[in-house]
Amino acid sequence: MTSIGILAYGSLIDDLGCEIEAVISHKLEGIQTPFGVEFARSSFKRGGAPTLVPVEQGGEHVKAMIMILEEQVSIAEAKDMLWRRETNQVCSSKSYKHSPNPGPNTVCIKELKQFHGIRIVLYTSIQPNIDEPTPRKLARLAIDSVGKTQRGQKRDGINYLINAKSNGITTPLTQEYEEEIKKQTGAKSLEEALEKLQPS
Repeated sequence: MTSIGILAYGSLIDDLGCEIEAVISHKLEGIQTPFGVEFARSSFKRGGAPTLVPVEQGGEHVKAMIMILEEQVSIAEAKDMLWRRETNQVCSSKSYKHSPNPGPNTVCIKELKQFHGIRIVLYTSIQPNIDEPTPRKLARLAIDSVGKTQRGQKRDGINYLINAKSNGITTPLTQEYEEEIKKQTGAKSLEEALEKLQPS
């Protein structure tokens, strides 16, 4: 049985970080998250953009992928790498420390046991902080994030939504969220909305 995997259901699919990328054996596709996911967290590192996080109420089981790690990687090492990636500390010497009472901004690394034939599958969990997310509220956060992030890095909410859609990830709010962005920017597509919002 394969030992360790990392569950990717958001930006992790396209941006693993060099540490995790270097120890991937193969990828298991056609997976769904065993928990509901929604655009329910405003991310400071993305200019306040809405991001996908596990939710206890609402949301949807979304398309995901499991990154199978090479056999020599221990659970502790995998947790460290995943935590460093999620906290923008890739290639540092810092280690993940489990918090029994995580705060609203604590990045937790949780485990799924015997998931799709894999002994341990790790995933990131951080608390939602958007109170009762609506398409209008999400669109406003995404639009505002464009001016707070560097254009080349594509870390704003609209790029995040484009990438989620390209990976087949949809939640109950996705379609109306997209329509609200286009409505508020007077654009016919998310790409056009970006062009309207970004300085030339």
